[in-house]
Amino acid sequence: VNGIEIYSMKIDSKVTSRFAHNVITSRAVNRGNVSKEVFFDVELPKTAFITNFSMTIDGVTYPGTIKEKEAAKKQYEKAVSRGQTAGLVKASGRKTEKFTVSVNIKAASKVTFELTYEELLKRRFGKYEMFIKVKPKQLVKDFEIEVDIFEPQGITELEAEGTFITNELQNTIKKTFSGKKGHISFKPALDQQRTCANCSQSVLDGDFTVRYDVKRTTPDNLQIVNGYFVHFFAPTNLPKLSKNIIFVLDTSGSMYGREMEQTKEAMLKILDDIKEDDFFNFVLFESGISTWKETLIKATPENLDEARKFVRHISAEGGTNLHGGLMRGIDILNAAHEENLVPRRSASIIIMLTDGQPNVGVSDTQEIEKAVKKAINGRYTLYNLGFGSAVDYGFLERMALENKGLARRIYPDSDAALQLQGFYDEVSNPMLIDVELNYPENEISDLTTNSFKHFYDGSEIVVAGRFVDSNQNHLSVDVRGEGADHALSYTTQQDAEQTAQAFQEQQYIFGEYIERLWAYLTIEQLLEKRITATGEEKENLTAQALALSLLYKFVTPLTSMVVTKPEENDNEEGIADKPTEGIDIFTIPGTCVVYAKLLLIVKLISIKPSFITSPMYHTYASQPTWYTSVDGDPHFIISVPQKKDAICFNINENPGMILNLINDPVTGITVNGELIGDKKANSDAKIQNSYFGKLGIANKHLDFKLTVTPETITIQNGDEKTTFTWLDSVTLQQAGLTLIINRKKNLVLSMGSGASFVVVLHQVWKKHPLHRDFLGLYTLKSDKFSEQTHGLLGQFFRPIDFTILEIHPGSDPKKPDATMFVKNNELTVTRGWQKDYRRDPKHGVDIPCWFVHDNGAGLIDGVHTDYIVSSLF
Repeated sequence: VNGIEIYSMKIDSKVTSRFAHNVITSRAVNRGNVSKEVFFDVELPKTAFITNFSMTIDGVTYPGTIKEKEAAKKQYEKAVSRGQTAGLVKASGRKTEKFTVSVNIKAASKVTFELTYEELLKRRFGKYEMFIKVKPKQLVKDFEIEVDIFEPQGITELEAEGTFITNELQNTIKKTFSGKKGHISFKPALDQQRTCANCSQSVLDGDFTVRYDVKRTTPDNLQIVNGYFVHFFAPTNLPKLSKNIIFVLDTSGSMYGREMEQTKEAMLKILDDIKEDDFFNFVLFESGISTWKETLIKATPENLDEARKFVRHISAEGGTNLHGGLMRGIDILNAAHEENLVPRRSASIIIMLTDGQPNVGVSDTQEIEKAVKKAINGRYTLYNLGFGSAVDYGFLERMALENKGLARRIYPDSDAALQLQGFYDEVSNPMLIDVELNYPENEISDLTTNSFKHFYDGSEIVVAGRFVDSNQNHLSVDVRGEGADHALSYTTQQDAEQTAQAFQEQQYIFGEYIERLWAYLTIEQLLEKRITATGEEKENLTAQALALSLLYKFVTPLTSMVVTKPEENDNEEGIADKPTEGIDIFTIPGTCVVYAKLLLIVKLISIKPSFITSPMYHTYASQPTWYTSVDGDPHFIISVPQKKDAICFNINENPGMILNLINDPVTGITVNGELIGDKKANSDAKIQNSYFGKLGIANKHLDFKLTVTPETITIQNGDEKTTFTWLDSVTLQQAGLTLIINRKKNLVLSMGSGASFVVVLHQVWKKHPLHRDFLGLYTLKSDKFSEQTHGLLGQFFRPIDFTILEIHPGSDPKKPDATMFVKNNELTVTRGWQKDYRRDPKHGVDIPCWFVHDNGAGLIDGVHTDYIVSSLF
């Protein structure tokens, strides 16, 4: 095509325990005698995260790097203001997003594009489905799709089909499976790709879908690898629960015509599928509210016939009283349960369909969300279906997620009725309600969602987590749920050796797949929780999702991938983002770009900076309260608000040493901490663990001293002394001081100057052979201290500037190294993690930061031994 020949395109997929790792490799050559632009165009599943991209031109590889989206946006603005061209990555269909990149290559030169993406395959209607978009746009001499599947439970069925597959192409699909392994290949010859004899058009244009399922001798399957676990839960042969279902349908004037006819067609088909043990009703809303019946009605043949007549006579007119329709539906469900009209063991569901926005009655979407959440009160599941492009999809999604459901777009195409019916089919067979998978709290950290309102036939629940002790090799899980006949309750167990025995075919497994599956699922759920969160909670969720996206190199809605490419002897950069729903509008000098619903534009652009000097890992950008802290072994975290980032360092000193943390001669406040060690020294460790076992906080102007240990809290005012234990819940207020003790958790101290501290109590298992209880210190409102404040923490109460350059792989592939310029020093730093335990003393929140080695050398003033003092006060 135009002198550019794609001579090879291979799609290589490896699936290990439902987690798919996909590599698309495309090779092209410029057959012309002048430089030409070569495009790499692929469509990916919306549920996938891109993890890597590279271009190789004449033997030189140009890799992509993942970075925070805000930095990419600034580069985009800069590029467009210069009048440079911009490519796009955008949603191209119901299931896909399009990734596009282009590069000029010289005559007779070759280019290889390689794109990697990962996704967790979902189980629907009893099968896992992997979707591959095939569209090379020209005949390709060497075209191949190869899929390797490894499932330790064993594979029971495997199929592959393509919407473009002709009778001739059918024989080119090779499929085999046996035991734990499955293999599919599709390799059409050049002539088989032609739409007709001697044609140059390719028949390869459509969807290639792989489906399979696994053996299920038990309801669930646990796998443990390298300190991480994944738990798959999909019981079979359970009796189906009866449903109590309310259809809340928009019949306003905007639904008139095709949309109303398609909705009625879908409802009639759904009525054919409703079981006789089910209860149902219809609520219609336009300017007013009407119902088919006043209460829920059992789905007898006679009632279903009457319902069909009702549906056929539905018409569309008036405004959109969405609030009134939903509240009426909730009232009907409430009454049915209160009056025992429905079985105690049954699943109650509301399905609401609308094509517009509320404009009659309560029209404020936030008020509607609050009212609906309060009325449902966690008892029912709400599913919101948005018909067409005029809906406020963000509002529908938030409201559904707040009520344990989900939102789904219904596209106004010829198959809209099938889309509606297909959604109903997914939720039409509940098997369990109130499912909980409970894991030992003291063994597991960073657990994904483990409680679920409903489990539907043909689906699967997936929970992943990591162990507190990465060497742990055993896990016991308590499973609870309510079935049609009885409660489900049992304990399942697994150890790492059993997993290892199941995973003997290592060539079928890509590295650290369970850890990446956990990260994928965690990011996905953090982004989902972020939809309904507000304020500080939303900012914290954003920070966590962003940090994980950068650590595991996922292109998510919070990150971008930057690809440096050669272009006419200049370096230009392409930026690829992941689309998000909703509207995002921003103005660029000389132009205006609008992201609109259903367009979901993502940037892929060209820029010409010589190199990047700003930090590429602003993963702390969303932290709402900037503070300094010391916790753990001991780990210091220094917030740098103007950089929207953080710096951290450790101090390695012997137990018994006392370190000065804060010393302010103006306010009279000092804070010192005494180190303790483990119960016994670890002979294998080069550096012994040490923690703060005692903190002393004093204010000489108030003649006040506070001594905190993991056992007691002692307050001394002058000669008066009072002691509390961590079992107490106390609030004390006196001149210039407020002290709050939150039982067995933390204490908060505020002083007259406005300075505030949080001391966190860390309690370990009393019989632990090694570790002791210890303390962490967090300083809030550090601006209330004077300019003369010093100490290991206090010196950072004043603004500090730094620059990050030359980010590159370090000794740990998950933690890149970089060069930091700070205080006229050039340091090698590492992107690391520390824990913030302010709100969750047990598990904490991972905070990304630039780690300064060697006891903070080059960052702190002087050396760390300068901060050793002789006594606590």
